[in-house]
Amino acid sequence: MNLRFRRTRAVRPLHALALIAGAIVLAACGAEADDAKAPSATPQAEIGHIHGVAMDPADKSVYVAAHFGVFKIESPDRVTRVGANRQDTMGFAIVGPRTFIASGHPAAADIQKDVPPHLGLIRSTDAGRTWTTLSEAGKADFHALQQAGQILYAYDSQTQSVRRSSDGGRTWTAGARLTVNDLGAHKDRPDEVYAATPEGLQKSDDSGDSFQVMGDAPVLTHVDAVNDKTLLGVAPDGQVQVRAGDGGWQRLGRLPGGQASAFTAIDERHLLAAAEDGSVYESRDGGRTFSVLYGIR
Repeated sequence: MNLRFRRTRAVRPLHALALIAGAIVLAACGAEADDAKAPSATPQAEIGHIHGVAMDPADKSVYVAAHFGVFKIESPDRVTRVGANRQDTMGFAIVGPRTFIASGHPAAADIQKDVPPHLGLIRSTDAGRTWTTLSEAGKADFHALQQAGQILYAYDSQTQSVRRSSDGGRTWTAGARLTVNDLGAHKDRPDEVYAATPEGLQKSDDSGDSFQVMGDAPVLTHVDAVNDKTLLGVAPDGQVQVRAGDGGWQRLGRLPGGQASAFTAIDERHLLAAAEDGSVYESRDGGRTFSVLYGIR
């Protein structure tokens, strides 16, 4: 059932709005305290802030996109850098076996060589070891990337707009202007896209051209559409929320590390999340409980 939500002026708790606004600031490039510093020998500084987490269907390996590159999780206390690139990887998605797309900024050493400060959209077909530029180099800084069937959605922080591409990210159509922390959409309803914003969860029924606040939804920092009926998201305090079908929202478990910095639903039961403390978690029961995939000690 294709529901169109009317824009409402539901009053939201000020502390919740402040939390999600803070999450968006943390997700923004250049907001981290260690941005201007060279990475130290400690694992946390070497990885930096985690912006994305996803699973490669080729071998079920989990990868994180972070301030100092893309990393493969090997164990709860070990990750390996994928390739030699130390780019600040912002938007990140795995769209097929060994096929990654990303955005963000060149490594600090490259910026000092007068490389443009924005990567645009880049693509890897060898699980992140090497990258090629698809579009918007030097222009776009995509902080969210979401594949929905043949449509690729993106949020560009430079124009503060949702954009879409029907050719894998080579060309783009501009959509609505709004502040977005995360996007969610599904291949079975590719014209429907959800945006986690400071004003609350918003929905578009026209492929991102316009959005309306979903007045019945909780404030979320991250959202994912796992099928054409189920939405999963994370609140600013790490609380996992789910809406199945036309029913209301239900609280599930809480992310052990608190506020999420990245979130991906592989399916209704299998969830991946990174917390602001740099830990990465996995749930196999739809967000009711979590286990540590990688934890910084």
